[in-house]
Amino acid sequence: MQGEPSGIGYGLKYQARCISDVKADTDHTCFINGTLSLKEENEVHLIWLSSDGTELICEGLFAHPNEIWDLVSCPFDERMFSTVFFTDNCYFSFFMFIFFVRSLTARNSNESYGAAIWQIPELYGQLNSPQLDRIASLDAHVGKIKCVLWWPSGRHDMLISIDEENIFLWSLDCSKKAAEVHSKESAATCESSIQFWDLRTIKKTNSIEHAHVHCANYDTKKKHILVTAEDESGICIWDLRMARVPVQELPGHTHWTWAVTCNPEHDGLILSAGTDSTVNLWLASTSSSDKLTSDSTVESPSQQLDPLLNSYSDYEDSVYGLAWSYRELWIFASLSYDGRLVVESIKPVLSKKWRINPTTGMR
Repeated sequence: MQGEPSGIGYGLKYQARCISDVKADTDHTCFINGTLSLKEENEVHLIWLSSDGTELICEGLFAHPNEIWDLVSCPFDERMFSTVFFTDNCYFSFFMFIFFVRSLTARNSNESYGAAIWQIPELYGQLNSPQLDRIASLDAHVGKIKCVLWWPSGRHDMLISIDEENIFLWSLDCSKKAAEVHSKESAATCESSIQFWDLRTIKKTNSIEHAHVHCANYDTKKKHILVTAEDESGICIWDLRMARVPVQELPGHTHWTWAVTCNPEHDGLILSAGTDSTVNLWLASTSSSDKLTSDSTVESPSQQLDPLLNSYSDYEDSVYGLAWSYRELWIFASLSYDGRLVVESIKPVLSKKWRINPTTGMR
């Protein structure tokens, strides 16, 4: 089902691919995103959805020294977030004067990666040029950093960073503006397998050999369910109790499927985004034994259900960033590479097909 453009848009100055819901802000529907400019100083935008749901407001705009490849808001402090960034001052000179393939090789030999924890100043709305406060640098890495992970719930001073060869467990001390390595474990990460680690012991517990996974996301209501975005176009749903093969495969996108995310509250609602400039909303059975029943979030009028509920086409470039709102569970934000941020509500789509209580979201 191809949907008409219906979202609320906001334009960033530069290219971008990272967006995160500000889960700790319980008063506003809020998202934070970062830009990806090679030439210019980059920016972090703090975006609020207006109380009437008709406008996106830039509540804060902050300079960031490097291009941002990963950004995650702290789940317990609305003013804190992490970034993974990349800097390479030699890239443009190589690119301009050397054949393209050689320029990529040169980039790999001169590239520099970093990760840091940042805090938005408390009175940023009253400052003329508010500056981000760097709480700590995660500077033990020597290879390409993939991501930084916060504990998903509760107030914890531990966080994880992952590069191509290692997993680091950090102890964060905000009062001292420092982060120390608590433990480190070798973990050769690659796109041809999915690895599972016990963070209590920092040991690998299992793995699934599966080619070229771009993104993975847990179903928070069913912790044994994992959804992955595949290289090329597909989406796979895995039941980790029997993970030899996916329990369901969705067709995904017409080009690469780059991101997937499960609704934090309603089982089976999945968003995906891809390089076909589209965001898809799916309703999927999340295990081989699941059937849609009257207890489901939405109820099918027939036994056979098309899993694709809607396609959102408000974009002119590849969509890399996706985030559900934890405050308003029927709202999501997406970010395309050209810096276009779009916030959508899925209620109009669901109300056309299914009977939903406007207050609870349930039938």
